[in-house]
Amino acid sequence: MTDKTDDPVAMWQKMMGEMEKGFNSFANQAMSSPEFSQAMNRAGGVAAGAQKQLGELMEKYLVAINLPSREQVTGLAERLQSVEAQLSEMKSMLSQIAASSGISQSLDAAPRPPRTKRPPSENGGQT
Repeated sequence: MTDKTDDPVAMWQKMMGEMEKGFNSFANQAMSSPEFSQAMNRAGGVAAGAQKQLGELMEKYLVAINLPSREQVTGLAERLQSVEAQLSEMKSMLSQIAASSGISQSLDAAPRPPRTKRPPSENGGQT
């Protein structure tokens, strides 16, 4: 068996461990400084400003090509859900009224119009 001092894998692991410890101590020291905190704060502010400008630019673009923005689509979806909830409530109330008055007609089955179009006759539509 080989010694630990001659094992290249063990030497590699030891070297990597020492490098990791050094990097961690450097990073901890750098992150504890007020300059690092200020730089990160500025970077976050710049990113937030850029995102806001991109959103405004995208909204103007969508208005220019006559398409709704994400906010408008979300607003429409919320209003549609509200209307659907009201319709569902009205439907259940109508079902309760129909049940109490003895009407057995289902609200889901809408009356169908009479069928006026006839299939072609056997002789190809000629009389």
